[in-house]
Amino acid sequence: MNIDSLSQILSTIKFDSQGLIPAIAQDNDKNDVVMMAWMNEESIRETFKSGRVCYWSRSRKSLWKKGETSGQHQELVDFLIDCDGDTILLRVKQHGVACHTGRRSCFYRSVQNDGTIKETMKVEKDPSELYNS
Repeated sequence: MNIDSLSQILSTIKFDSQGLIPAIAQDNDKNDVVMMAWMNEESIRETFKSGRVCYWSRSRKSLWKKGETSGQHQELVDFLIDCDGDTILLRVKQHGVACHTGRRSCFYRSVQNDGTIKETMKVEKDPSELYNS
């Protein structure tokens, strides 16, 4: 992608006061939402440059290349901007699990009618195996 095209894309995005935009990652094959994170202009540029999804870590205040320590990376398939320009939907090819808990998705807790919370997914990979400390 050339610089002019990327600049045009970035100009349609409404970043918040901290320069961030929410990004929802959806598995391209299974259509399930696997996670939500934040992106800034730099992480969007890196995502388009490498083809692998890169986020902004608010806690570390730095780029977070998904899978850099766990190996559970995401390949960008499609980059969609919502009608208001204030949310991104990333269609991704998810390699491994998306959640640091070792589950396929970060959205594994369902609120039941009785007010209880039920876990709807099992751990697929031991979290201690995901990260090299």
